[in-house]
Amino acid sequence: MEAILALEDGRLFYGKSIGAAGETTGEVVFNTAMTGYQEVLTDPSYAGQLVTMTCPHIGNYGVNPEDMESRQPFVAGFIVRELSSVVSNWRATESLGDYLKRHGIVGIEGIDTRALVRHIRERGAMRGVISTVEREASRLVAKAANAPGMVGAALAKTVTCAAPYTWPLAAAEDPPGHRLRWHVVAYDFGVKFNILRHLAALGCRITVVPATTTAEDVLRLQPDGVFLSNGPGDPEPLADIAREVRLLAERLPTFGICLGHQVLALAFGGKTFKLKYGHRGANHPVKNLTTGKVEITSQNHGFAVDPESLPEELEVTHINLNDGTLEGFRHRHLPVFCVQYHPEAAPGPHDAAYLFEAFTALLPSRPAEVAA
Repeated sequence: MEAILALEDGRLFYGKSIGAAGETTGEVVFNTAMTGYQEVLTDPSYAGQLVTMTCPHIGNYGVNPEDMESRQPFVAGFIVRELSSVVSNWRATESLGDYLKRHGIVGIEGIDTRALVRHIRERGAMRGVISTVEREASRLVAKAANAPGMVGAALAKTVTCAAPYTWPLAAAEDPPGHRLRWHVVAYDFGVKFNILRHLAALGCRITVVPATTTAEDVLRLQPDGVFLSNGPGDPEPLADIAREVRLLAERLPTFGICLGHQVLALAFGGKTFKLKYGHRGANHPVKNLTTGKVEITSQNHGFAVDPESLPEELEVTHINLNDGTLEGFRHRHLPVFCVQYHPEAAPGPHDAAYLFEAFTALLPSRPAEVAA
């Protein structure tokens, strides 16, 4: 089946349909990771986006239940150069194409993804539409131009969990004799499961709460610390959440990742802005200003914190070596810190996994208890 990708500026790409038939709109972005397409599909931070994989051959190792990073795929659409016709991996339970169809995700293959990525890099991320049902170019371009944009979109409130839950979700995630030392409340702005796995492995019992949970309700749970997760959309409309986060950060050790980093900046009076085409991939160099070391990091964000807007009480700790943007800060007096990138990877390198230990080091000293 033929498919068309149309951008709001009139650029057209013709290819073949992968996944479900139909039509979908979203912000067209690109990810430079060579593996991890299933983790990308199930990362809630991609809600509302048509994700282009720059690696030309996608789908060769199939899909499996263990590599899910959330309860379902969240991408609005998927764009690849070539979908592998062969699945070859002992862990695979289905092909990527079948997975996309099963979840109703519209995608396209066979286009020049190098040309698409260069176009976005030059002109910026823009809205687009993938369609297998509409052939008239002018109508498709109009649909792309009229699609919702990312600026002003409070998507974290749409992807968050409906009610609190505890992690681990199943016995398989909680090995016999697992020792729990702390209780951490994690705000779900679009949390990835691998973040929760890292915290649990270090001895944290985790209560995941919806994005709009009040500080009063969190304190009622008597946590030792608070975690602020990654998530999609524009952070600026989350001012109500930022106010609650400020109340918690002034009382409890707090660690934020990605959108959580941006919300924490807003909580202390900072501002954010939209990047031209964002940072998405598993190979972004970040310098730790405290140690002088360079970390190769996994990233997925379209907004960033303006370092000039941060108050004196916040200290910049990490910068992006590609474009100099802010990648992390900490509070000078409170046990509060955050990073813009993803130390849990999935996919990506593990250079920054030490940050989870840095967080637990801020939690109160408690004797470990063996989980039931």
